[in-house]
Amino acid sequence: MCDISITVGPDDVSLDAEIKQMSEAETGAIATFTGIVRDSGGELISLTLEHYPGMTEKKLHQIADQACQYWPLNAIRITHRVGRLLPSDMIVFVAASSAHREAALKAVHFIMDYLKTEAPFWKAEETSAGTHWVDARESDDKAKEKWQA
Repeated sequence: MCDISITVGPDDVSLDAEIKQMSEAETGAIATFTGIVRDSGGELISLTLEHYPGMTEKKLHQIADQACQYWPLNAIRITHRVGRLLPSDMIVFVAASSAHREAALKAVHFIMDYLKTEAPFWKAEETSAGTHWVDARESDDKAKEKWQA
């Protein structure tokens, strides 16, 4: 049985608390990914994420459930922040626990590739030049394709 926990909201994430909730006797590995708001050009003032409550959580749960079907996992936690975030703020946390590291590592990688392309989030970047919506990236679609082979 794979325990799935999905949280979408404006609150920051406590990495220690998230990981402690996943520790249990059968867990030998917890793999994590932490995404940070990146300001690659030095122009970003903020990043605002919007979502459709209910639909977003449902899609994230479907992605996590799919990972649970592919690998022998004990638990998955996905926490995604929404609202106005600043450069270097945490935006997403994904963790998978398993008896062994390979399953946990693959699951986190899979979840992030699908989250980036399938989860209904909308991003607006605010810079000194104004605010604009961020388009989907072709590289994210290509990353997801490797799981479909």
